[in-house]
Amino acid sequence: MRLPDDEIALIASGEHGDPFAVLGRHRLERGRTLVRAFVPGAERLAVMTPDGEPLGTLERRHDGGVFEGVLTRQYDLGRYVLAAGNAGGDWTVEDPYGFAPVLGAMDDWLIVEGTHERLYDKLGAHEIEHEGVDGVHFAVWAPNARRVSVVGDFNAWDGRRHVMRRRVDTGVWEIFVPGLGEGTVYKYEIVGDNGALLPLKADPVGFGAEFRPGTASVVRRTDDFVWTDEAWMERRAAQEPRKTPMSIYEVHLGSWRRADGWRFQTYDEIADSLVPYVADMGFTHVEFLPVNEHPLDDSWGYQPIGLFAPTSRFGEPAGFARLVDRLHNAGIGVILDWVPAHFPTDVHGLSHFDGTALYEHADPRLGFHPDWNTAIYNFGRVEVANTLYANALFWLDRYHVDALRVDAVASMLYLDYSREAGQWLPNKFGGRENLEAIDFLRRLNEVVYGRFPGTFTVAEESTSWPGVSRPAYLGGLGFGFKWNMGWMHDTLDYMKHEAIHRRWHHSEMTFALVYAFAENFVLPLSHDEVVHGKGSLYGKMSGDDWQKRATLRAYYGAMWGFPGKKLLFMGQEFAQIREWNFSAELDWWLLHDERHRGIQSLVRDLNTRLVAEPALHRLDSEPDGFRWVVVSDNEQSVFAWLRFGGGDSRPVLVVCNFTPVPRSGYRVGLPWAGRWREILNTDATHYGGGGWGNLGVIEAREEAAHGWPASADLTLPPLSTLWLAPAED
Repeated sequence: MRLPDDEIALIASGEHGDPFAVLGRHRLERGRTLVRAFVPGAERLAVMTPDGEPLGTLERRHDGGVFEGVLTRQYDLGRYVLAAGNAGGDWTVEDPYGFAPVLGAMDDWLIVEGTHERLYDKLGAHEIEHEGVDGVHFAVWAPNARRVSVVGDFNAWDGRRHVMRRRVDTGVWEIFVPGLGEGTVYKYEIVGDNGALLPLKADPVGFGAEFRPGTASVVRRTDDFVWTDEAWMERRAAQEPRKTPMSIYEVHLGSWRRADGWRFQTYDEIADSLVPYVADMGFTHVEFLPVNEHPLDDSWGYQPIGLFAPTSRFGEPAGFARLVDRLHNAGIGVILDWVPAHFPTDVHGLSHFDGTALYEHADPRLGFHPDWNTAIYNFGRVEVANTLYANALFWLDRYHVDALRVDAVASMLYLDYSREAGQWLPNKFGGRENLEAIDFLRRLNEVVYGRFPGTFTVAEESTSWPGVSRPAYLGGLGFGFKWNMGWMHDTLDYMKHEAIHRRWHHSEMTFALVYAFAENFVLPLSHDEVVHGKGSLYGKMSGDDWQKRATLRAYYGAMWGFPGKKLLFMGQEFAQIREWNFSAELDWWLLHDERHRGIQSLVRDLNTRLVAEPALHRLDSEPDGFRWVVVSDNEQSVFAWLRFGGGDSRPVLVVCNFTPVPRSGYRVGLPWAGRWREILNTDATHYGGGGWGNLGVIEAREEAAHGWPASADLTLPPLSTLWLAPAED
């Protein structure tokens, strides 16, 4: 009954191997009850019922605050309260060691198996009622730790006071701390298996975080948001993304706009300006650069620490939920950049979390990324893979996110990515493919598409890996879409050439059609192309100011007419001149210039037409949706193609002239004769162009050309793109 002095000392020093075995309430024979408690600072300690009835006084066994005693009266109810006191006064304590575990056997089974899809319901910090008491349940995976404690202001950051219960089968540690609630700041104090005390760790499944430079986790609820997007969610579940119009506005929340010229806007302030702007511009989706908590602004979120926490730079998690809700109510989908490829090695993060290479590989040839000085996840460890795909499901579930754009997929697929010979280890077959990462990506896509119909995933994959957007059951990776990096590089290189030299680079505009339907593609003009000395899109165009603007307009017209979903980084819709600066807002003052407003108007109209014309989106990923008309006129740098939408939709003819020479009487083949309307002309005066064109309409005659039964003579404005469609009458 009486605990030996050496064990009492271990409790006081926080070194006892199993404090839940000795602290708390213990039943003795003949209905008696023994209570042991650890209350540092207390000189006296008594036990009471929750109503204040005395049950007995405990003996002080150690000056550090360890008490022990048998209750003087029988008490069959589970809950009790500790009444502590010292020379400074009296206080009451709910004993955390008086509560049963929260996790159950099924949680253990799924965690060990690596199939706990709702891991975020169990790990992390959850404000709950447990055995009739309000408090916070903490749970963290640290299988190789000797001790794990939760610390914070509530216990003076003293790791002896809330040593957690170890669940032996899983390596998960848990404790219910009564009296805590939302807003509690905390970290985990971990003693490694070798007895070394590690730097305090943030919660890997924490739902909130301190504002930098603070690095602690914060207890936040994510299950009580009041959503009003039911109509959107119902429509989403019935959609097939491949066949829907998709024009994506890529946004870095920290630099889209700044409040008062310098500070970060809150999520609500961002919503006030971003939602109406995106809706007015006609974009169907926004894509946010990673919103996960991250320590360094310069990483733009691509080196995340808090996978489950929206960054506190812009406010609390509920604010991010309201931003998503408002976008949905405006008819705008939300895509998140998501980073499962690597993580930073900051000491408060995942790196050597329990004193061992837990989330990463121990061998740097597998576990260290030379490009970014980051750690690479050990995808072959089921608990790590489980944490990652549960995180993906978390954003779709708790925040109603519609899609995930998975960053740096190529770095995950190849063991020798950015490595020289001798710096990497082959797989079990001797190859360079990362078999564990491949299995992880397939599983990720299976659970996303299985759990959330209508959502989709996008791979940033820059190599020729086959079947990225083919279903996993057919041998692919299972993504919904893949970024078409080849199209981006080729076409931007073409635009950089002086117009007179473009004839020698004609294939840079046509080569993408060789593989255009091998994957479901997104055409990205992303943030990566306007940073690190690359300049702006405007700056990449050749020629003088007039030619740059005209070429950019023509390029956008060609892009929106090309097969594939569209993505444009913020600021490029009004031709921002300078390179993107992540620490300042966009150059909105440029919109005082009608030339920039003209390009903005063009992008708005491109988006409107994209939605209105099924031919421009319905068969984006199908070869039946595209036919060349003019493909080999390199001498005049002219291209023409037809887009089809199937069914009763009308085709759209796209014609591009990438020289500053206007061309009259340019003959183009068409599928049938009759009146065709000019539904878009990038040289229109209200876009800042010269107003050349076809007066809005042409008459096609039954005279074959370019393999088509009809044709028409067009006026091609200089550096322009035209769209024509059969007249509705």
